[in-house]
Amino acid sequence: MQAIPIAPIPHPLRASVRVPGSKSLTNRALAIAALADGTTTLTNALDSDDSRYFAESLQQLGFDVSFRIPHSALRIRGLGGRIPSSRADLFVGNAGTAARFLTAFVALGHGEFVIDGNERMRQRPIADLIEALKQLGVDIESPTGYPPVIVRADGLKGGVTRVAGNISSQFLSALLIAAPYAQQPVEIIVTGELNSKPYVDMTVAVMSDFGATVEREGYERFRITPQRYRARQTYTIESDASAASYFFAAPAVCGGAVCVENISRKSKQGDVAFVNVLAQMGCAVNEGEDWIEVVRAIRESPLHGVEVDLRDIPDTAQTLAAIAPFADSPTTIRGIASARVKETDRVAATCAELRRLGVAVEEYPDGLKIYPCDHIRPAVIQTYDDHRMAMAFALVGLRAEGIAIEDPGCVSKTFPNYFQVLASLRE
Repeated sequence: MQAIPIAPIPHPLRASVRVPGSKSLTNRALAIAALADGTTTLTNALDSDDSRYFAESLQQLGFDVSFRIPHSALRIRGLGGRIPSSRADLFVGNAGTAARFLTAFVALGHGEFVIDGNERMRQRPIADLIEALKQLGVDIESPTGYPPVIVRADGLKGGVTRVAGNISSQFLSALLIAAPYAQQPVEIIVTGELNSKPYVDMTVAVMSDFGATVEREGYERFRITPQRYRARQTYTIESDASAASYFFAAPAVCGGAVCVENISRKSKQGDVAFVNVLAQMGCAVNEGEDWIEVVRAIRESPLHGVEVDLRDIPDTAQTLAAIAPFADSPTTIRGIASARVKETDRVAATCAELRRLGVAVEEYPDGLKIYPCDHIRPAVIQTYDDHRMAMAFALVGLRAEGIAIEDPGCVSKTFPNYFQVLASLRE
């Protein structure tokens, strides 16, 4: 797809936008609803590449899943922990959540299942999840420690397992979601420091919404007894906080105010805390029951650099990196080593594209330091088939001349109409 130019907005913003439903909540609710007893309708569900890979995989497993586009509603008939198919080859593209969740999910079935993805997915680690499932009695293998994964399922026996926390919290979430349908109680011990803790809180919260309880000792130990999820007639998905971060950040670049609807500080999503970073930089944050507004009253007023640890909200790191060159002091981002094994090596890719713009940047194993830049160099930003590279760096073009985004279609992974919503900020 041809590169898309981003024209600067010369005036302060005054806009209200709505972003798609949360990818993380949609995928968790999909998996849990499929295991519940009865039919659940997810409203405001995300309709994107990632959620479709997940829904289509469930269909291949024999579940009745339908999507009604006008109302963004996903309807799924849960079968009480039963997986109808005894064999399936599941392709998930580069959807990490789908790959990890489905690997534990199919362990509840009886038969042989293969989970595979595209070239990048075959470079994203899954060995720690495989080892954790082996400890629970699952016959599972991956010759490389990456997809494809082969599961020869005969139900999940249960017991005690250990899982690493420093690579991806999705490993723990995958185990938690499947655990209520194990034959015996499941105890999960997390080894090492857990990354992205809010995503585990989100998993436990969605499980609770569907009637399952989790005993826990902080983020170190979790215990789940055999139980059943209860279907929900309707379950509403919040707007995606990661997607909202780009619109929260836009006033920091352009001045003015942007309000994002259908989200609040009470969100299950940890990425809503990104507005606290913007407040440290000098923006004001207003909120209501179902909206959050970020304001930078005067475009010429200083935007301050910050030093932050984003290990709990790593998906917002590129957003912060894109606006950091407009600050009056350096910005240091730490704690995001896990971002190196996402859709691309996000630390290296972000540094490369900032340098393409003429921005001075230092790269660290777990982050980067970005210096203020008085003159952004015109450039075509490479996106590395990573939706967040495209969405974050488009923010630079709202302020600087000559910015274009290569392969803009990669945003279909989570936010297919991103550039149309971004264009609405001009109105």
